[in-house]
Amino acid sequence: MLTPAPPPHPHHGAGRTASEVLEELTEGFPNESVSVGELIDRLDSRAHGVLLLILALPMCIPNIPGISTIFGILMIAPALGLLFGQRRLWVPKQVRAWTFPREGFQKALKVAIGGLRRVEFLIKPRMSLLTRWPVTSVVGFQTLVMALVLILPIWGANLSPGVTVTLTALALMQRDGLLMLLSVPCAVGSVIWVYLFTKYGVVAATWLVEWAQQLWQGWF
Repeated sequence: MLTPAPPPHPHHGAGRTASEVLEELTEGFPNESVSVGELIDRLDSRAHGVLLLILALPMCIPNIPGISTIFGILMIAPALGLLFGQRRLWVPKQVRAWTFPREGFQKALKVAIGGLRRVEFLIKPRMSLLTRWPVTSVVGFQTLVMALVLILPIWGANLSPGVTVTLTALALMQRDGLLMLLSVPCAVGSVIWVYLFTKYGVVAATWLVEWAQQLWQGWF
């Protein structure tokens, strides 16, 4: 006698939008706190895309100074997962034990859902080959670079990497290869911005130091 196949995971259904996946998460945790391990286990094979989306969306709006560094560090795990072709996201046991308040998590998701519903009619499965291995390995490297950019304490460097990773996450979740392609110029723009800011920032800082030294010598 054949054993019936197990029911599909609730997040694997075809045609589910990103906002629907996030909305289900708002009601998916009964306890007052949510652990990283619980979140990853619930997301299963979609963990890379959904976690990247949750981490990237706050970077697209003005936020608390320093939060980009924290979120950039958290992005490294899903970026490496994509880079090495891991179907399930792996994080160290200590990280799986980290917890965060459910209420704050729900509020953040609801804000994200509202924004997504305005634009996700433009997102659909197409050119899906670009959202699968081995292309996702290149995407993982791109996301890792964006995470490193976010970690750097550079003024105004949040938006472009945040948009890049948001596009990448939505492309992975909805199998939208065109959206994945659009993330590339955003990533290039982020790197160019960091290069120009660093180059001319150093020049400006050097000029200010020299000017201050001359001013000091003129007074004394």
